Amino acid sequence: MRILVTGVAGFIGFHLAGKLLARGDVVVGVDNLNAYYDVGLKEARLGKLKRPSPRPSPKGEGELQFIKADIADRAAMEKVFATGRFDAIVNLAAQAGVRYSLENPHAYVDANVTGFLNVLEGARHHGTGHLVYASTSSVYGTNEQLPFSEDQRTDTPISLYAATKKANEVMAHSYSHLFGIPMTGLRFFTVYGPWGRPDMALFKFTRGILAGDAIPVFNEGRMVRDFTYVDDIAEGIVRVIDRPSGYRIFNIGNNQRVELMAYIRALEATLGKKAVLDLLPMQAGDVQATEADTTALREATGFSPATPVEEGVRRFVEWYRGYYRV
Repeated sequence: MRILVTGVAGFIGFHLAGKLLARGDVVVGVDNLNAYYDVGLKEARLGKLKRPSPRPSPKGEGELQFIKADIADRAAMEKVFATGRFDAIVNLAAQAGVRYSLENPHAYVDANVTGFLNVLEGARHHGTGHLVYASTSSVYGTNEQLPFSEDQRTDTPISLYAATKKANEVMAHSYSHLFGIPMTGLRFFTVYGPWGRPDMALFKFTRGILAGDAIPVFNEGRMVRDFTYVDDIAEGIVRVIDRPSGYRIFNIGNNQRVELMAYIRALEATLGKKAVLDLLPMQAGDVQATEADTTALREATGFSPATPVEEGVRRFVEWYRGYYRV
């Protein structure tokens, strides 16, 4: 298959592209390599993707065709789509982070709304196949009934980030309805793992604990999250790509509530070092608890994430120590 992956140098995009290349697909990867976090980390991910897989597919190694472009740049995206028809598109390019949306809201509208519109227009005018796009558990907003299921209302987001992702879902619905494009939205639940973003909790916690610094723990640790290992997320995306069907939305989560303090204890056990906690109040835009009902994903694809937090944390620490030579 020839698959367009936007945000290919990002955390999830990198892991997804690796799986697609390993099975022999051609990945046209788009990323603007912006400076929201360390560009060197993004370039290192790309470098790893450009090297042959140690276990190539029987079909042969895939090919990465990288294009540096911003999805919010209409002219640039028109050029991307002019390169030929895509069998599928996975839109992962976005301005991420709930808290940063309080500081720089325009970045979220540019990337997440205008950028997504450019992807939709490309799909519309160039006869693309299945379009899969990233949404988020944050769209559940003020819902308190756990686990979250796809049939619950999602019209009460409490951050601009979540609001832009909800906008993506309704934009996709309109384009799927009008132009007959198969579209699937994926609501990711607290993704973590190797090659993660430096603004993510696990990355901050690991760096802080190893340095002997206090780590920020919001709501004084009284948080519950459905932590989902990144390889499970990537596998879920691959399963969905291969099964286009009208307009759908799926949760992708571990279907397990984990207390934030238990997550920190798993990290302490792996590092062999206790954390110094800086207990802070709840931050604006955050929710206290998340948990995914993944029944719909399992019924549609035969897959649902299941990597235990202890194993996922261990793999992250192993990568972190190797990459940063700690």
